[in-house]
Amino acid sequence: MLVKLPFLISVPHAGLVVPPEVEDICVLTERQIIEDGDEGASEIYDIADEVVQYVTTSIARAVVDVNRAENDRRADGVVKTHTCWSVPVYSESPSEETVEKLLEAYYRPYHQRLSESGAGIMLGIDCHTMASKAPPIGPDPGSIRPYICLSNADGTCSPEWLQALARSFQKTFGVPVAVNDPFKGGYIVRTHAGEIPWIQLELSRAPFATNAEKRANVLDALGDWLREALS
Repeated sequence: MLVKLPFLISVPHAGLVVPPEVEDICVLTERQIIEDGDEGASEIYDIADEVVQYVTTSIARAVVDVNRAENDRRADGVVKTHTCWSVPVYSESPSEETVEKLLEAYYRPYHQRLSESGAGIMLGIDCHTMASKAPPIGPDPGSIRPYICLSNADGTCSPEWLQALARSFQKTFGVPVAVNDPFKGGYIVRTHAGEIPWIQLELSRAPFATNAEKRANVLDALGDWLREALS
């Protein structure tokens, strides 16, 4: 019998689907949708069978970003007007009625699933990939990013767990691991840390390993951390 790892894995930005509510006004190409999301995430974090709970969405980040506050109406907010590369999403702005439909259909169910974490979960991990050079919209525009960044928003999990995870990822991947830089922990980890401890994981899309190798290394790092945490 397979013993599953005691993690809740969230993969919020792997989706590529433009939902029917805005299909007629979305002007993004397939490539632009991919570039605004977490390219490679669906392969790297394809570990649903290995963990206790796994939450993802097929909806593109460019349309509904579940890692934003529901009332975040910036250009790069919950229902975007522009991608992180400053590309317009729509030929005309969605109406407030349409925005509400998007939130009700795709945003709220995602967070409800995260809040329904079951027994046996030690840690939530919000999993992302990041552009190797930062886009115009972000915390570090134009910067060259590290291969791996772990973040806990200064409190969504203990500093001891964060540092232990950093050691495990550095050992497994063989590259330095940045902590809370350039990312400090987004809306998901900050919001749901009152339910269970959370951490945000960002892997660079740079080809320092294949997606298959990244997947294997993520699993190895999580297993290594778990052995240390339970010892």
